[in-house]
Amino acid sequence: MARPLHPDPRLAEGYARCAELTKRHGTTYYWGARLLPREQRIDVYTVYALCRLADDIVDEPERVDPAVPGHGEVDPGVRLQMFEQHFWDCVAAGRSDEPVMAAVVDSLQRRGTDPECFDRFFRAMELDLTRTTWETWEDLRDGYMEGSAAVIGEMMLPVLQPLTPAAREPARALGHAFQLTNFLRDVGEDLDRGRVYLPQEDLRRHGADPWTRRVTPAWRSMMAEQVERNRALYREAAPGVAMLPKPGARCVATALRMYSRILDLVEEADYDVFSGRLRVRPRTKVAILADVLVRGPGRGLPPSPRASLAPRSQ
Repeated sequence: MARPLHPDPRLAEGYARCAELTKRHGTTYYWGARLLPREQRIDVYTVYALCRLADDIVDEPERVDPAVPGHGEVDPGVRLQMFEQHFWDCVAAGRSDEPVMAAVVDSLQRRGTDPECFDRFFRAMELDLTRTTWETWEDLRDGYMEGSAAVIGEMMLPVLQPLTPAAREPARALGHAFQLTNFLRDVGEDLDRGRVYLPQEDLRRHGADPWTRRVTPAWRSMMAEQVERNRALYREAAPGVAMLPKPGARCVATALRMYSRILDLVEEADYDVFSGRLRVRPRTKVAILADVLVRGPGRGLPPSPRASLAPRSQ
């Protein structure tokens, strides 16, 4: 029989529920984290769970646990404010009676995560309630993804314990890369919510209109450009793998390779991201996981930006 995740029954329940949330909604993160020692793995799950709960409060309130503050509020802004205030109150108190938040607070305290990260995160969640488009890539990256993506990479650093402070920028790049992949895969779902996470400037330049939900030559050229931008972010992130202890390197390499595979699926679908969600098959994930374990975390990663610019031998 497996030992409990924590000797305190309330915390054990909270950590178990965080793991279940991650397994249900973030399978790539879940299986990547399985390569970590349990003491680190449970902390990855708490970061994911907190972000998942906040995201659901904004986008899918029907999935929010009734124990979450603000669950019964109709106004999503009020729901989010109540949840954020509850989070900060629990951080200040150093505890919570609600198991998931108790686990989140326990994890953040043990790892010494900078609270400022969570302020940036909640500010980005607020923007989802007021912004539906972004004019340029820089606007999207610096105005929204800074708090919804780059900061997630920063939250993971105290858990993964990098060997050098230089790991910060690759971690931020990986956060950007993961979220841009989500944006490209989930165009149809985001349209259903009235949002477009593609730079309006790029759409106009290519003459592409996502609202038609049709794959046209203009749509293909625009998406091809976004995919290349996304791959460049994965290349920026890849050197960070070598800056982590071996378990963390395996975890991040696995997640990077699994998630970047979605871009291949987007291309194979001829950029049709309207007909349904593109998913990496379980057998592909198993193959990536096995490859990382057998050949090591440094194999199969995208080339670094410098390597990709090196002249090819004739």
